[in-house]
Amino acid sequence: MTADLFGRERADELEIVPARKVAGLVSKVYETPDPDDFQTRWTAALKLGFEGIAGDRHAGFTRKSGGREPWYARGTEMCNERQISIVSLEELAAIAEAMDIARIDAGWIGANVLTEGLPRLTLLPPRTRMVFAGGVVLRIDGDNNPCRIAGGAIAAHYPEREGLDLSFARLARRQRGLVAYVERPGVIRPGEEVVAHVPEHWLYR
Repeated sequence: MTADLFGRERADELEIVPARKVAGLVSKVYETPDPDDFQTRWTAALKLGFEGIAGDRHAGFTRKSGGREPWYARGTEMCNERQISIVSLEELAAIAEAMDIARIDAGWIGANVLTEGLPRLTLLPPRTRMVFAGGVVLRIDGDNNPCRIAGGAIAAHYPEREGLDLSFARLARRQRGLVAYVERPGVIRPGEEVVAHVPEHWLYR
């Protein structure tokens, strides 16, 4: 078994990435003013239970399957692994630059937690624990695939531009953030530290 400069081990062509911790900060937190709203608004503190954010459109221990789960009939009740949306200040800036627009507000695309200082947030692997200084722990399910709904919300703020809904879906891939569920409830506040506990993982070929 050998290791490269990044500590990754290779044995029988199995690439193993060792566990690590990466720290950042909570920039802002957001909640949905109405369960029917897609967009979220800034709040001073985000209170989480095991079901997610009470009253939020994504709250609940279960959810109905949709277009993201073609292996189920639409509307099938399933485990809710999409309680919380996490995005990155740096990645939103990169997407906005690629789309040639001034900015993208996290609330426009329905985010709940905006981080800063966590490099390549969207590439954090599933099973990563996001441990917040206030005690909350979120477990990452995976990346949040960009869609035209979020793109349309952005486009509404730039009515002079055409096609932004489609360009967001294309240009935000692997930068649109993560979805997670609550492993330990509590309150998240802007300014607190968050540490991503990345587990040992490997490429399955």
